[in-house]
Amino acid sequence: MSDPILPPYTGLALFSYGFRPLFLLAGAFAALVVPLWMGVWSGNVVLDGPFSTLDWHIHEMLFGYTSAVIAGFLFTAIPNWTGRMPTRGWPLMGLTALWLAGRLAVAGLIALGPVGVMVVDSAFMVAIGAMVTTQIVAGRNWSNLKIVVPVLLYLAANITFHLEAMAAGQADLGRRLGFAMVALLILLIGGRIIPSFTRNWLAKRGPGALPEPFGWFDAGSLGLSAVVLISW
Repeated sequence: MSDPILPPYTGLALFSYGFRPLFLLAGAFAALVVPLWMGVWSGNVVLDGPFSTLDWHIHEMLFGYTSAVIAGFLFTAIPNWTGRMPTRGWPLMGLTALWLAGRLAVAGLIALGPVGVMVVDSAFMVAIGAMVTTQIVAGRNWSNLKIVVPVLLYLAANITFHLEAMAAGQADLGRRLGFAMVALLILLIGGRIIPSFTRNWLAKRGPGALPEPFGWFDAGSLGLSAVVLISW
């Protein structure tokens, strides 16, 4: 797929591509949340959210920080897959606001009950799943539609995390499913998507022999990894 030809964008440069606000927020959040976690763990900072201290830390690294990174990557990759315009401007601002609202709600800085926190926190990945699916289907890029499956399972893991915390006071299955889906997405992106981008870039410049394309061994490795992760 050739790079999309984009019309001029006159809004804030920060919201011209998905990776810009989302990677920036992820980096800033990682830098801020580590000292915050030290304060929470030592008892000097108290958060009034729906999770235990440990579950808050796990959730925010697993579903807060990581969700922004995954979404930033997807909104960078999908326009190259489909040849369609990237998500930018006001829709991207709305997604950014959803992510921030989730972080505030989980920390207890927005006055909501556990169900309300779950709804606000899950809204970001619901929007990501819907927008990714819409863009891939509209671009008829059927081969990459499979990326939606781990994204939706990642959303299901987050909801499971919330429900377990409400029912049992701590999450277990939600943690495992979340770690498994993040690992699977890393394997899929690192083992399938990034090599494809690299090969396409090299092919345009004709450097000589190209890397082997994605084949049965790679697909088998991903499939076996998925089985092992889901079993765990």
